[in-house]
Amino acid sequence: MKRIFKTDPNLLALIDDLKAKERETGAAIWRDIAKRLEKPKRNWAELNLSKLDRIADAGDVVLVPGKVLAAGSITKNVTVAAYSFSGKAEEAIKAAGGKTMSIADLMAENPKGSGVRIMR
Repeated sequence: MKRIFKTDPNLLALIDDLKAKERETGAAIWRDIAKRLEKPKRNWAELNLSKLDRIADAGDVVLVPGKVLAAGSITKNVTVAAYSFSGKAEEAIKAAGGKTMSIADLMAENPKGSGVRIMR
């Protein structure tokens, strides 16, 4: 059977950066996220705003190794880092007083990954 490899150069660069950051800092969270992003896209996390609102507390830093979708609503101010956001989800998070960022931005802001919750 033919093995299919990832072809998105941005994704490949992010995975390499995550692994390098884990080797540099020793923070296992970045290796875990890299392994999750190496899996097929159909196995990536897809998190709706309603689940995010139910699980996260106000002020939390949440990492989604996949996409954040706009189903439901959010009332808490949380910082969400994800590989991608739907347009409405990003607007809703910002309207609730939260902040959205890419995984690379979170990695640069918090190299040790302390206080970050991984959502599935």
